[in-house]
Amino acid sequence: MVRIVLVDDHPVVRAGVRALLEGQPDLTVVGEAVDLPSALATIGATHPDVVLMDLNLAGREGGAEVTRQVRALPEPPAVLVLTTYDTEADVLASIDAGAGGYLLKDAPPEDLFRAVRGIAAGETVLAPSVAATLVRRSTRPADALTEREVEVLRLLAAGLANKQLARELLVSEATVKSHLAHIYTKLGVDSRAGAVAKAIEQRIIRAS
Repeated sequence: MVRIVLVDDHPVVRAGVRALLEGQPDLTVVGEAVDLPSALATIGATHPDVVLMDLNLAGREGGAEVTRQVRALPEPPAVLVLTTYDTEADVLASIDAGAGGYLLKDAPPEDLFRAVRGIAAGETVLAPSVAATLVRRSTRPADALTEREVEVLRLLAAGLANKQLARELLVSEATVKSHLAHIYTKLGVDSRAGAVAKAIEQRIIRAS
């Protein structure tokens, strides 16, 4: 029996996913959580095999950060991201945090069941669009954005000024300006707003 904890701050979504999973004889949901504190508490109390993780959560920490802390536990469960977003920034942040799989919420139920079983067995499971994103990264041309530049774009979209960017990234403002110059050149733009708009258009980051 594969033991599962659901981490999602939408009760209707949790109820729907739970009903689907528990319709399978070998899958059972042992707990639910909405943010980092409840996720860690629930996992500690139930010891699941798999955590299904949404990226937009009720607390300050997003799903990628919750994934990072879950995977840092002494005996961590596998994490399967289940989200509506497949932008490059979301995918890279989740995989970097230790997620073993990434599935979209519009996937057919059978894909979800296979993904949960696969993750529990130690496999890596990726939605086709996510796999394509990672392939593009691995074969990217010289003018493709680096992971750091994608992170800068994500913070730009959140409205951070250069000083705030420097503080968030633990770098100097001069380094921030260098990142911005490279981003502008690679995207063919000449402003912060232009960079954000182009990155959203190209599905590098999501619209706020």
